[in-house]
Amino acid sequence: MDEVSTWVDAPPESVWPLVSDITRYGEWSPENQGGRWAKGTVAPGVGTKFSGSNKHGKLRWTTKCTVIEYEQYARFAFAVAESGMHWGFRLMPESDGTRIIQWRNRVHQPPLPIRLLENSGLLGRPREAWVVDGMRQTLAAIKQAIEK
Repeated sequence: MDEVSTWVDAPPESVWPLVSDITRYGEWSPENQGGRWAKGTVAPGVGTKFSGSNKHGKLRWTTKCTVIEYEQYARFAFAVAESGMHWGFRLMPESDGTRIIQWRNRVHQPPLPIRLLENSGLLGRPREAWVVDGMRQTLAAIKQAIEK
């Protein structure tokens, strides 16, 4: 499991709308371009589906995701069908602000073509290294958006 964290000068109630809104992820992530809730979604919750749009260099792809944790002001996580990866955020009150923890965990191996691509060198340096850097960039951008 990989995780990164940052502290923000805002309560969890102010952070929650950002980390739980998949349509806004493209504003902060160097790879994710945002998401779209499945047709007919009225309110997100455990079991809600969405698609995510991603890019890395010239590569573009879409993922199918399912919300697996949804505890308002505390936890938001989703499973990505194609990669076997779970991604999420935890919010913890700390020192009159909030500790935001972004994490990811591969729960099963992706199909062989995806593993080959990740290790081929076509993505530049190994995917594992730039994904964690991307998580740090994402949290820094969320922090900036909250504290401006």
